[in-house]
Amino acid sequence: MRIVETSAALTLEAAEAIVSAAIRAGLKRGVNLNAAVVDQGGNLLAFLRAPGAFLESIAIAQDKARSAAGFGLSTDELASALKGDDDVYNGIALRAGVTAFGGGYPIRVEGILVGGVDVSGGSLDDDRGAAKAGLAAIGIGI
Repeated sequence: MRIVETSAALTLEAAEAIVSAAIRAGLKRGVNLNAAVVDQGGNLLAFLRAPGAFLESIAIAQDKARSAAGFGLSTDELASALKGDDDVYNGIALRAGVTAFGGGYPIRVEGILVGGVDVSGGSLDDDRGAAKAGLAAIGIGI
């Protein structure tokens, strides 16, 4: 019987590269965004806020990143999975810290879940695009 499991962890350097690239992508689109990266347990690793980004979007970015990491699904996929079943939706999506609308992505390296990312403060298209740009900065495509 194994007693200890070895796990992979996203580096601080990678987390910082993701949020930096995401914020720059938003600025190129003319949108001030908030970007968050969490580890596989949902703990905040890196956060960056563009000047003027919505303050309420700080918590939204962190919650969507946590939701993506916690469920191992994009928040778009989570929202789709919860549609049509009010009991499941109310039991999961209305829990504190869970967010079931688009823009959050799990971060997988070689198939291993190592965290989650989200960008918040723009349209869903802005948020998704910036999050994908952040992941692309470390060689992960969505």
